[in-house]
Amino acid sequence: MSNHPVETVNASSDKFKVGISVLAVIAGVVGFYLLSDKSTAVRALALVAGLLVAIGFFWTSTQGKDFINFAKEAVRETKKVVWPTRKDAMQITAVVFGFVLVMAIFLWSADKFLEFLLYDLILGWKK
Repeated sequence: MSNHPVETVNASSDKFKVGISVLAVIAGVVGFYLLSDKSTAVRALALVAGLLVAIGFFWTSTQGKDFINFAKEAVRETKKVVWPTRKDAMQITAVVFGFVLVMAIFLWSADKFLEFLLYDLILGWKK
């Protein structure tokens, strides 16, 4: 028997929550611009209120819970990363800079050789 992943259909309440979240963000942004004659604090409060309502609704939806689980797993995986020591990082950086310098010299010399070949030898144009 093969194990095929089973896709579940999102409940209409989850779609409703995500829709309300999107509308709350839009309402916050629209409120920010419609209140242009008010103080900056009132405008910012309208924007933050819209974002908080959106986060609240999205947090309770299935997609929001999946996102939270994804973020927790990402943090857990980041803690497993072994970062190079300062000495290793400096050596790697020096190798990269050295390679870039060698490639720059190679490309410059190839360009000058092709320029000489085409303009001086083939076309006969003298500078």
